[in-house]
Amino acid sequence: MSLLTKSNTSEGKKRAVSLDLARGTMLLLIALAHAPLFLYTLEPGIMHRGEAISFFDQMVNLFGKFFIDNRARAMFAVLFGYGLVLAFNSQISKGKTDKDARKKIQKRCWYLIGFGFILAVVIGGQDILMAYGIGGLMVSWLLLRNNKTLIRTFIIVTICSSIVVPIIWGLFMIGTGDYGFPSEISATDTYFKKTLLSLITFPFIPAFIHLMIPVLPSILLGMWIARSQLLTNPENKLKPLYMITGIGLIISLLGALPLSLLGTTWHPGLFTAGLIYGVHILTGIAGGLAYAAIFGIIGAKLRKTGPFTLSIMALGKRSLTFYVWNEAMLVLFLSPIALDLGGKVSYGISALIAVGIWIFSVILATVLEKKNLNGPLEFLMRKLVNKNNRQKNKQSIL
Repeated sequence: MSLLTKSNTSEGKKRAVSLDLARGTMLLLIALAHAPLFLYTLEPGIMHRGEAISFFDQMVNLFGKFFIDNRARAMFAVLFGYGLVLAFNSQISKGKTDKDARKKIQKRCWYLIGFGFILAVVIGGQDILMAYGIGGLMVSWLLLRNNKTLIRTFIIVTICSSIVVPIIWGLFMIGTGDYGFPSEISATDTYFKKTLLSLITFPFIPAFIHLMIPVLPSILLGMWIARSQLLTNPENKLKPLYMITGIGLIISLLGALPLSLLGTTWHPGLFTAGLIYGVHILTGIAGGLAYAAIFGIIGAKLRKTGPFTLSIMALGKRSLTFYVWNEAMLVLFLSPIALDLGGKVSYGISALIAVGIWIFSVILATVLEKKNLNGPLEFLMRKLVNKNNRQKNKQSIL
């Protein structure tokens, strides 16, 4: 089970390879993106990345700026949008009306918001589930509309984001007074203190994401490529997949280049620095789409799924469970409320910890796959979403 859809659908092996492999790899990128947020003893560097101590740290930071930051999240959103369409089509194929199918998608989104609340408040992880759940509710009406309306909406949302996001970040950087953001974590943090603060601030998490790091354009792109079956029927879509990959990667890399120069060979004013970060975020949308397209190409080209591929796919099938699990493990190892390695390690070591957590997740997912078991949260999501339907069926029988 992914965030919204089962992976064992009638769409077959090609869909499982491209989507589940993408989701499994996506979890690694997100772990690498979130691990640095727990390093609270480093001096501020550029944006949320603290000062690099060693050459290895510098390489990790540079790689993150070009390939992970604001790109992993966008890839997540593209795959989420793809899943919305798959889930909707699955309901229609079962005889549901358009209205009922949309209601079921909305119900899943509400539960996703609930899971995000638990992750942010109870576990203390870096949450994006609430933002995606809200995003799913915001775009669900488009599931009933044609491609022309979908594309028009994407254009409007993207233009608005392109104007607003850089300006907001420019003003935010002036308010910060530096190129780097101070850590929100402190050595004096306790579980009670963090939980109490999270109870107060959790409603602002999705609002912050949608306003300053918009995911709606990526979700809409995911819906569009799902309707075009670029990942579910990739062998017949190689030309557009190659084109999306090439153009998307070029835009993404060019958009990351100014940020990589910031504070080293280039020292612009704070407002300009904020504009640069806004551009980095917006061009990451193209990068996230390109990453998804790459896995469509892999799905079309892959002739045999070996043990490693099957293990990554097993992880992708259970992306909801292991996203929450990975965040919990980052809290356990890095947060001052637990083992507190975030106050002792550098960027390079935190990246290695993130990779280790992901590898362990792959192993756990492989065990679940061999036992033919869903992830616990996928199982719970299905039970919750279908609960009312079973109750209605019982009432009709009585």
